[in-house]
Amino acid sequence: MKIGIIGLGLMGGSFCRAFKAYTGHQVLGATRNPATVAFARSVDAIDGPVERLAELDLCLVALPPEETASFLEDHAGEFRKGAVVIDICGVKQMIVDRADRLYHDAGVRFLGCHPMAGKENAGFANSDANLYRGASFIMTPTALTDPSAPPLVAGLMEEIGFARIVEASPAGHDRIIAYTSQLAHVVSSAYMKSPTGGEILGFSAGSFQDMTRVAKLDPELWATLFLHNREPLLGEIDVLLDNLTQFRNLLSKKDWNGMVESLDTGRKLREDVLRRQLGDRN
Repeated sequence: MKIGIIGLGLMGGSFCRAFKAYTGHQVLGATRNPATVAFARSVDAIDGPVERLAELDLCLVALPPEETASFLEDHAGEFRKGAVVIDICGVKQMIVDRADRLYHDAGVRFLGCHPMAGKENAGFANSDANLYRGASFIMTPTALTDPSAPPLVAGLMEEIGFARIVEASPAGHDRIIAYTSQLAHVVSSAYMKSPTGGEILGFSAGSFQDMTRVAKLDPELWATLFLHNREPLLGEIDVLLDNLTQFRNLLSKKDWNGMVESLDTGRKLREDVLRRQLGDRN
């Protein structure tokens, strides 16, 4: 299979490296900076540049949200009929709305996707062939999706080490990702804004590291993701504010029993999630 990766940042570069390391597929790459393409080829992350989209059996678009949508809209007519085109953007409804019908009518098999993996450090220099090993890969087929596309893409992703393939609707993906990913980035960023943060030398350990890890982000990318998923994220922020207010009230009233109960509820919910994840892996 001839695979083309559009966008050679952390995610796209890691897909290139993974396909080269764990499969026998031919891997071609494209990005704005010719030097990045040349470097990727020099380190054997790709076999060469993407010269024509029509030559690809599968194209993986690894660009920021608006660039992804624009690329898909601008190049739909350049893929051969029957080719598979996927994106890996962190919001799905917006992408699917702009690409699904277009590719269906062009006879190209489009499928919205999202790998649940990443790092704090961006760019091809930080790409890693093992970034996706053990991770989940989400696919969001619709009524217009060619039924042959999801199993083909799932098999390819399993080749490079994804441990779990999950299907969801585009709207369902965006609703859940608002909680599992986007809210965590909002909370981490807000947490770092405490004036106490300037006094922590010698006082921080694992809890601080866990809480603040994802505050190291690309502000423009994440602001764009948040705005494209505005309503689900607003809903999760409202739920969080309600829960924080309830705990603040318990603390203000010195309600020890209430705080114990509230904390225990959170602990049990966390244990239940871990138990279900472990059971799913078994």
